[in-house]
Amino acid sequence: MIERAIEAGIERILVPGWDLPSSQAALELAAQHGPLIQGAVGIHPHHVAEADEDTWRALESLAGDPRCAAVGEIGLDFFRNLSPPEVQHAAFARQLAVAADRSLPVLVHDRDAHEEVTSALSRWHGRASSDARGVLHAFSGDASMAAALTAAGFLVSFALPLSFRSAVGPRAAAAAIPAGTYLVETDAPYLGPDRDGRNEPTTTLRVAAELARLRGVEPQAVADDVRGAYERLVGP
Repeated sequence: MIERAIEAGIERILVPGWDLPSSQAALELAAQHGPLIQGAVGIHPHHVAEADEDTWRALESLAGDPRCAAVGEIGLDFFRNLSPPEVQHAAFARQLAVAADRSLPVLVHDRDAHEEVTSALSRWHGRASSDARGVLHAFSGDASMAAALTAAGFLVSFALPLSFRSAVGPRAAAAAIPAGTYLVETDAPYLGPDRDGRNEPTTTLRVAAELARLRGVEPQAVADDVRGAYERLVGP
């Protein structure tokens, strides 16, 4: 898979954690395959109810590891509510504080929580806005939300559902946000090209092609924008 990504011209891959073991695995991948792969650590809103104080202390330690490029995947998910909303809010705030303490960007999950996520990020005092402060992953909001968050120093990341006509909000956002404020992603293993196919880094080429079509530019312009945005997020 990594060889196919390199052959396809993919230069950087950011792997997030969703719990403590996957966060540790993300850093191990970064150690084995850097600088192509970089790792992030975080506890996904689905899993925050399972985290005890030992887990939180271990995660905070991982965030201080020099291999850690970001804190994530963190955020709010009020669609499935696998963790109670009040627990999600507390865990989101706690991980935003961890990122602020270490001047790290955040990788944010938002599902059916647009207002709450926008409010939390607008109030967050982490990381200077001269760098990208974080990214809204698999963006599902609208153009207005994207405009507010990019103006506040965040990036917007698009996955393959951008190519669905039903994705009215993300498609409008993709066409409207400034150059250099967006990324492309797989959200692997989810949001793949079809039910039976593997979702791997090369899927992002299809996302980039759709972005180019929506923005009325050549694919190379999208590649240049994504490269610049990624370097603002985690460095060259």
